[in-house]
Amino acid sequence: MSTILEQNAPPESADDGPINLIGMSREELVATFAAMNEPRFRADQLFQWIYGRGVTDFDEMTNISKSLRTKLADRFVVARPNISRDLASEDGTHKWLLRLDDGTEVECVHIPEDDRGTLCVSSQVGCTLNCRFCHTGTQRLVRNIGPAEIVGQVMLARDHLGEWPTAERPTIYERELSNIVMMGMGEPLYNFDNVAAALKIVMDDAGIAISRRRITLSTAGVVPLIRRCGEELGVNLAISLHAVRDDLRDEIVPINRKYPIAELLATCRDYPGLKNSRRITFEYVMLKDVNDSDADARELVRIIAGIPAKVNLIPFNPWPGAPYDRSTPERIEAFAEIVRSAGYPSPVRTPRGEDIMAACGQLKSESERPRRAMAG
Repeated sequence: MSTILEQNAPPESADDGPINLIGMSREELVATFAAMNEPRFRADQLFQWIYGRGVTDFDEMTNISKSLRTKLADRFVVARPNISRDLASEDGTHKWLLRLDDGTEVECVHIPEDDRGTLCVSSQVGCTLNCRFCHTGTQRLVRNIGPAEIVGQVMLARDHLGEWPTAERPTIYERELSNIVMMGMGEPLYNFDNVAAALKIVMDDAGIAISRRRITLSTAGVVPLIRRCGEELGVNLAISLHAVRDDLRDEIVPINRKYPIAELLATCRDYPGLKNSRRITFEYVMLKDVNDSDADARELVRIIAGIPAKVNLIPFNPWPGAPYDRSTPERIEAFAEIVRSAGYPSPVRTPRGEDIMAACGQLKSESERPRRAMAG
């Protein structure tokens, strides 16, 4: 795991170019200002301008002296990822393909609902897990993405929605972007340090100010880092379970060969802060004649017994060349009824953004790992 982090770190800023302040924590901004012989409160002001108001032009930061604004503009930028493709679905879902500084690309998706607006954020270019039902899994891992590239997805979406506080609209509530799910491209826990750094910025009350209770991190089961996620971030946990037997989960979620179901669920039972008012979400993609029988539903209820939980049933979202079909609506409802009868909420997720390949499991970019030069 540490090897993955080292080999696929985000590219550093060019030595001769301006440094992007997006992705810098409050502490990093304080250190940056200290190196410029500026007091701490200037860093706090800058943090609020960047993350609290979404300002990208130093000249708009009116409570900072003009001389300091000039100095900042000479050394730094406040830059979002570039939009390579911007797609809107008939159902209101919005997907952006974002081009990063090294030319690689990731996707993020905004899903509007009646009571919330959820942004699905990516943590890696590609993925290392190769889950067989997931389109992203057909793209080899290119690299982890850094805090600037993760936070930048949130800020770009808020730009699009026009949701930065203004004098006319100072409230941070009733936003179209109210929730974040780390469920985009990649396995967040295989990029934990960068994801944690980004989410701490997102949760800061002086900045983007999205509560940890409105953030969900989804993992396929990187057992050693699940507890750390709860202790350091305290966000909601979602587990991509998708099977109730090790032999089947070994096939469709290969990380199960390293961390089998019993070990994964034991770690879930110990997740910090877990209680009836704060449940783990088990995600379960419905694959026709693969994992959708009544027996599978009963076994699911048995193995999660005692864990405060809900079960999200996800109709399989097809993609070109997919090896599976979606379970029928009747089969999904029968499965759900067994789970609900055992006392677990079991909503069936409505597929969103299928017409723009933005639904769960459909995200992918064309980025590839650079090939090493041939010897000789």
